[in-house]
This record gives sequence, C-alpha cells and structure tokens, in this order.
Amino acid sequence: MWDWAFWVNLDCGTAALLSKRIIACLDVRNGKLAKSIRFVNTRDIGDPVEKAREYYLDGLDELVFYDITASSEARGIMLNVVESVAEQVFIPLSVGGGIRSVRDATDLRMAGAEKINVNSAAVLRPQLISECALAIGSQNVVLSMDVRRVDSTFEMPSGFEIVINGGRRSMGLDALAWAKQGEELGAGELVVNSIDADGTRDGYDIALTRSVAETVKIPVIASGGAGTPVHLHEVLTAGKADAALIASMVHYGEYKVSEVKTALHDLGVKVRMSW
Repeated sequence: MWDWAFWVNLDCGTAALLSKRIIACLDVRNGKLAKSIRFVNTRDIGDPVEKAREYYLDGLDELVFYDITASSEARGIMLNVVESVAEQVFIPLSVGGGIRSVRDATDLRMAGAEKINVNSAAVLRPQLISECALAIGSQNVVLSMDVRRVDSTFEMPSGFEIVINGGRRSMGLDALAWAKQGEELGAGELVVNSIDADGTRDGYDIALTRSVAETVKIPVIASGGAGTPVHLHEVLTAGKADAALIASMVHYGEYKVSEVKTALHDLGVKVRMSW
C-alpha cells in the first residue's frame, strides 16, 4: 500500500529544495541591445543575439527580452531577434514589450518564445492576462510590474505604486493589490521591477520583493538594482524571490554568469551548477 503522507512530505521537501533561477534581462531597441538607468539615458551596448548565446553557454537559466521600442513598425525586427535567439539558445526564453493582444503573444510564441511578459497593456486592460492565459497557458504568461515607492496612504497602503510607460505614468494602483489580481487573472509568474533601483547596481528593493512574495503563491522574480552576487543572495533569501534578473553587471563584463552562480553557491544558495 502507498504511504501517501510520505509522498506528500517528499514532494513538499523537493519543492523546498528547488534551485533559484538566474535570468538575464536584455532590453532591445531597434534590434540592438540597450541599457538605461531608471528608464532614461538609454544607449546601445551590443548585439542581443551574441549576448544571449554567450550567457547561455556560461550557464544562464533563462533569458528575458524586452522590446523597448514598442512600436508596431519595429515588431518585425523583434520577431527576427527572437527567431535568431531560439535557433541558438536552448533555455527558456521570455519576451515582453508592446504585447497588447493574444495575437501579439501567439506571434512571439511562434517565433520561439516560451513565455510572454505583459505589463502596461495589462494594467490598462487587466483582462489581457486571462485572455493570454487561456490561449497559451498560465505557465507561459508573466506579469511584469514596474513599481515605485510612495507615501503610504489609504488608497496605497503598501507604499508601493504601479507605474507604466517606463515609469512616466503613475496609476494610483497599489502594487500588492495588483500582484494579487494578476495572480487571480491567470499570470503564472510575476516580475517585480523597482523603478527606484533600476540600473543603479546598488541592490534590489528587498522590502518590495518580500512583500509581493508574501502576497502571492506564484513565483516572484526580482528585478532592478543587481550589482554584485551579494545583492542576488539578499533578494533570493531575505527577499524571498524565486529568481533574480540581472543585466548591467553581466552586460558590461563586470561578472560572468558562471561567476555569479559560483558566488551564490558558495553563499549557500541552491543554484543549478551543471549544464
């Protein structure tokens, strides 16, 4: 006879030991890799396909591309980038930026993306999340949240507000309430990006990430502020994140992906060390 209690406990123990994921974030503008600080002073820094392959060969767990051009005339360029990456890189690939419909999502999936990220369009029309989840599966729908610290008020009890359009438009929407709503609508993961920390390399917003992780049951990916492996250690432990996005610290050659993972392993964080 099966000992169901044993298998339930084993399954829970296995889940608790799941590796933390390291995900490289590549912003793409007109087919070129770009980087900014707090969404301003954006400049081109290389070829996104070459960088994607470099990180993949060095042990990266996942890739996320954001099309920061977000114009209809540039959509074909982004689809070409996704197709080129999917032909050379064999880890999960997520794509966001300018996704406003199920058609946009399915086009990216056909080009080779495993997951799609929705952000501003979902804030303006939340039903987009459930439409995409129905069409391609919740596990393939990621809700990205751009968040700014504000004074805590009755309308904004958490002190974290959702902003869109690269932080230029405040929505008067509490970030924790939006995270919960996104989960209920069918998002399979959340990317929580701190506008205040974005591109600074001064560390993630630990309080923000932890607050969201304690609000939802789906995986939370921390974004914004990574500068050293210690920052990743902090957000993956004290911040309770399931994964961490990195960008500048590897784009500019200060660290290699394998060096980041080795440092995390040495600090006691369970990460995938063989590939």
